[in-house]
Amino acid sequence: MSAADDARKPHPIGWCDVTWNPVRGCSRVGAGCENCYAERQAFRFRGPGQPYAGLVDRGSDGKPHWTGKVVLVEEKLAEPLHWRKPRAVFVNSMSDLFHEWLHFEDINRVFAVMEIAERHSFQVLTKRAARMAAFAEWRRKRGEKPLPNVWLGPSVENQAAANERMPHAMRVAALGWNVMVSYEPALGPVDWAPWLDVRELPGCQDDPMGAGVRCIIAGGESGPGARPAHPDRFRATRDQCAEAGVDFYFKQRGEFIECAASDRRGQRMYAAPMDEPIYMRRAGKKAAGRLLDGREH
Repeated sequence: MSAADDARKPHPIGWCDVTWNPVRGCSRVGAGCENCYAERQAFRFRGPGQPYAGLVDRGSDGKPHWTGKVVLVEEKLAEPLHWRKPRAVFVNSMSDLFHEWLHFEDINRVFAVMEIAERHSFQVLTKRAARMAAFAEWRRKRGEKPLPNVWLGPSVENQAAANERMPHAMRVAALGWNVMVSYEPALGPVDWAPWLDVRELPGCQDDPMGAGVRCIIAGGESGPGARPAHPDRFRATRDQCAEAGVDFYFKQRGEFIECAASDRRGQRMYAAPMDEPIYMRRAGKKAAGRLLDGREH
């Protein structure tokens, strides 16, 4: 396999080699944003003359909050062109490339760099899946083709988010783009079945490897204020991926591990309303690890 071919494979973080942030700033759009690590990181560099000046501030709750302003960072645009060795690149860990403040022309400047830097693979995740789909349609109308070294996809935290964002992701897949999904933080269970059977998706009946989700990356929440994730959420996702032939990458459990009912630190959780409860307590990301049923995925 050539270096170029290898660069086009999904490299689920753990799943990436490096981050690239040609855009800074963001705003919250859902439950998955409540404990945003990027807000906390940006808050440290918000002073005059610093990278995130004017982009994040302290909210009325005393916590960091994005101001909603988003900027394209000119000096960062060409960064991947200087990396000689093929890398798996996570695009905009500190922002959302499809934020409504950015014009499609500006977003396309980022895509132009990714097209030139074809030796790298790029993963772009967004909570603004509708705008991602609109951008993909905009490129198609301009005669610009999908980029084989770019993976696009929604970040999904629960069933409501999946119902809202996944249909837009399927529009992107049907246009020929590689589509992945980040199920992190897994704040609620998700039934992925409507989006994993590619035979039922438009344009895929004659191509078993056609449009559809190619990879799901799943993980719990970490950091201050982290919420526990029931392990059955990950098991169900793993099993659905296996049945559909979709790659599954389990990134981490988050901050919590299962414990005895007698542990005073434990929180009671249910996989479903009528199920037996389990108990989980905070142990830290390192202790919780990334094993699911005793193995890595």
